[in-house]
Amino acid sequence: MLYVQTTDQPQSTSTGTDFPIVIIGSGFAGIGMAIRLKQAGIHSFTIFERASEIGGTWRDNTYPGAACDVPSHVYSFSFEPNPDWSRMYAGSGEIQAYLLRCVEKYELRPHLRFNIAITEARFDEDRGVWTLRTSVGETVTARAVVAGLGGLVDPKLPQIKGLENFQGKMFHTSRWNHDCDVAGKRVAIIGTGASGVQVVPSIAPVVGKLSVFQRTPAWVVPRRDRIIGERAQRLFRRYPRLMRLWRLFLYGRSEAMGPIVFLDSPLLSRIGERMSERHLRRSVADPMLREKLRPRFQFGCKRVLISDDYWQAFERENVELVTDAITEVRTDRILTADGHEHPVEAIVLATGFAVGFATAPFPIFGLGCAKLGDAWRDGAVAYKGVTVSGFPNWFILMGPNTGPGHTSVLVYTESQIEYALQAIRTMIADGIKYVTVRQDVQGAYNSGIKRRMRHMAWSSGCSSWYLSPDGENHALYPGFATEYCVRTRKFRSSEYEVAR
Repeated sequence: MLYVQTTDQPQSTSTGTDFPIVIIGSGFAGIGMAIRLKQAGIHSFTIFERASEIGGTWRDNTYPGAACDVPSHVYSFSFEPNPDWSRMYAGSGEIQAYLLRCVEKYELRPHLRFNIAITEARFDEDRGVWTLRTSVGETVTARAVVAGLGGLVDPKLPQIKGLENFQGKMFHTSRWNHDCDVAGKRVAIIGTGASGVQVVPSIAPVVGKLSVFQRTPAWVVPRRDRIIGERAQRLFRRYPRLMRLWRLFLYGRSEAMGPIVFLDSPLLSRIGERMSERHLRRSVADPMLREKLRPRFQFGCKRVLISDDYWQAFERENVELVTDAITEVRTDRILTADGHEHPVEAIVLATGFAVGFATAPFPIFGLGCAKLGDAWRDGAVAYKGVTVSGFPNWFILMGPNTGPGHTSVLVYTESQIEYALQAIRTMIADGIKYVTVRQDVQGAYNSGIKRRMRHMAWSSGCSSWYLSPDGENHALYPGFATEYCVRTRKFRSSEYEVAR
């Protein structure tokens, strides 16, 4: 049974309260929100997913070597621990399987609507209702909307002359063409970010020749991945408290490393740089190659990557590192600024995602028909990353300035889920029509975030996907995850304009 209201067919919720809720997206954020709503006894929600299955990032990213870059036991819901992780850093297939198990365990299938995107949202101030239009021409209404759209979904394609003229196989890592057998072929990988460092060592042993086109080298630290044996899994199943302690240890370790990653401190940054440089020396024997792979920017300014075997892959005879800029792509080759031509049969675009922290995902109209795209013209801002002044009962999961640079994103996501859940329960219990965060509260919060950004490593001068077109960082939270959790622990009505 679905719990969305259409404009001509009102429904009441299973809790006896007329409070339909729409969740947009079925990745970790949307599935986590749905589970917590159910656990709170609120069943009046529907999840809209534009794809044909749940999973988000982990549904789409199935390239060779795709895996999480934080330990598995931290990259899972605290309220749904998994004792059966097979590796310290789970692969994408295992993470997707975990999410699918969550969906079945909590019986979320009846709440899911697939192959439907939300294309527009308008708030009715008199009724306290959001009206949403869908890609199939349907109109639905909801008292609250939880947007769990995610940032690592839409591929970012490079602007390279002649790319459209290439006659071989070409695909983005997040749209991996599994029908393309790269064994024995001449393959080019464009991009050396988080997905590139996983793909390179995974396909290097099987391709004929691998040309890796690097624009900017990255700081890479050891992953120290390993198999989690059956004995450890049995212990975690038998003693859940032991698993919670292990999770707490892993989280505490990442928090302790945080200042090395996010603070603009040459002394702290040097600790990370030395760790990475030692890893580079152990991985690559050729000093000239090491120089090409060593970054020249401050540790933490760009995303720090983790890998045990990326740098080692360049020691293989069939792998070459190309650091000259690409000038043109032709039907069967790539041309670089040094005049060389690189014949290739397949091109893999490891060029990241269009994260969209500067724009609204679709037209969203709040109080007085104010448009979210206009409110975010100078960059996306939100109170605690969750609510935006003038857009009542609209809750964002993984919104502006809520990303981590050093630990699991799910720590932040769960805090936002709990914050939104508190707001929804308050509205239901007190008969509130809508809440919208006060502009002065939102302004003060984001002024504080902006002031702190001056002391963060990612503001030290390099260019990264963290930065929006305005040059500001609207992606990451400038501090510890623990601090963010404390700040979002309680929903306070006094910080909101309340309509009853």
